[in-house]
Amino acid sequence: MASQQPDEAFIAELKRWRDVRGFSQSALAKRVGYTPSYISKVEGGQQRPSASFASAADRELRAGGAITRAYSDLEGRTPAAHPAAPENGSGDAHAASLIVEHEDTSLHYDGRAYRATQRRRLYNDSPDPVARYLIRISVDRYPGNPERSNQHYRANPLTWDEIGLSASVNGEPLTWRVQHDRDAFKELWLLFENDHGRYPLYPGESAWLEYSYTVADTKWGTWFQRAVRLPTRLLSVRLDFPAELDPQVWGTETTMTAAALPFRTAIRQTQENGRSVYAWSTEDPPLHARYRLEWKFRARPDHEENPHAMETAQTASDRMRAIGVVQEGDPILNKTARLFTLPDEAEDARRVVAELVSACERAATVHVFGKGMGMAAPQIGIDRAVAIVRSPDGESITLLNPRIVEESPDTDEQYEGCLSFFDVRGKVPRPLAISVEHTDIDGQQRITIFERGLARLVAHEVDHLHGVLYRSRMQDGVEPIPVSEYRGTGSDWRYGSAGQ
Repeated sequence: MASQQPDEAFIAELKRWRDVRGFSQSALAKRVGYTPSYISKVEGGQQRPSASFASAADRELRAGGAITRAYSDLEGRTPAAHPAAPENGSGDAHAASLIVEHEDTSLHYDGRAYRATQRRRLYNDSPDPVARYLIRISVDRYPGNPERSNQHYRANPLTWDEIGLSASVNGEPLTWRVQHDRDAFKELWLLFENDHGRYPLYPGESAWLEYSYTVADTKWGTWFQRAVRLPTRLLSVRLDFPAELDPQVWGTETTMTAAALPFRTAIRQTQENGRSVYAWSTEDPPLHARYRLEWKFRARPDHEENPHAMETAQTASDRMRAIGVVQEGDPILNKTARLFTLPDEAEDARRVVAELVSACERAATVHVFGKGMGMAAPQIGIDRAVAIVRSPDGESITLLNPRIVEESPDTDEQYEGCLSFFDVRGKVPRPLAISVEHTDIDGQQRITIFERGLARLVAHEVDHLHGVLYRSRMQDGVEPIPVSEYRGTGSDWRYGSAGQ
């Protein structure tokens, strides 16, 4: 008799073990968290099984690895299909041994406190058992204003008692060992053991790791970030807020290249029993990517509870101040920002870029930027040499350690606005083209040429990183005009055929 094809062998193995254990398709579906339709299609050859399904079915049917081995044959490799783990040169056992088949995170807010629950389906891709897992709990009440946040947490540190941490692996409670304990940052090893036994994750096996913790809204900022530190197949996030607060949610992605963009797929919103629920997911996220969700509660005008609220902001500058933009008069706007040493400070650079993207998203909720926009790190209180620029058509540019090395002789003069004194607009002469030297996140230097409106936006932000405000660029005797007199809001700069 001809040998079975791998897909036929998998289907036969699944059916055999389901029959042995006396499970109907519906009963197995309930146990493994899939629909009966899914299992029916798998057994009918219409649906290709997933690695997580094969692993779950093997576990629930107590098949001793027979189903996962059949799945490995189906995929044509051993172990079963997973993204390859990177070589480990950092001493972090996770990087070489664990793969996240699915990270599913939820954040529930009851109007006073946030409860974060993180579930990770871990696969051991190493030849050795894994008996611990490193987790981090980090909060920032005032993103973009590190001085204020540091002062806040010195007076109100995050405590272990209030966190109420709980953790388990496949339903078994875990113990832990603290690695770092800071006012706004906790890092600890979850140990796969308790008083009743040890539960290591053996080679070729998968397990659900789950942990939850609580933080009061007086210490939790209106943002939630997921960082991809291990090879990951699927990442999903769910935010659950009281509908009466009228939440608005948006998201940004920062990758290894330091590029910062809106989410590539939409965040889905539903209404459930008086709650506004937002769900988002992505497949095969790149290693070291950061996904940041932010929100504001439009029905909560209190600034201390919701630092993004605009209801009490009277002027354009007030609105920018309310979302965390440093205003004229602060000494940080008049000094040269500190350069990054790259790639050594790549992690710091990505963190600051994420803060800038967040600030730009907040700014976009209170003003229409028809000409594009930019934000420099000193404008959010961070003394580092990085800025981001967004063109009118949505292109996002990240500039690390930028400096202008060449300017065109041709110039023009147009009105500019600055988020750090947004009540006025000033007519500023700028070159029509500039060459900017900047550094990639991996330390490579490059030169990029910008022209016309984009050149103006970039030059404005590079000035910020050298402690220069556009007032000093204006011609002698010319003063900014009140924004109420400006008629160019919401439209792009105009250039004739000669660039004027």
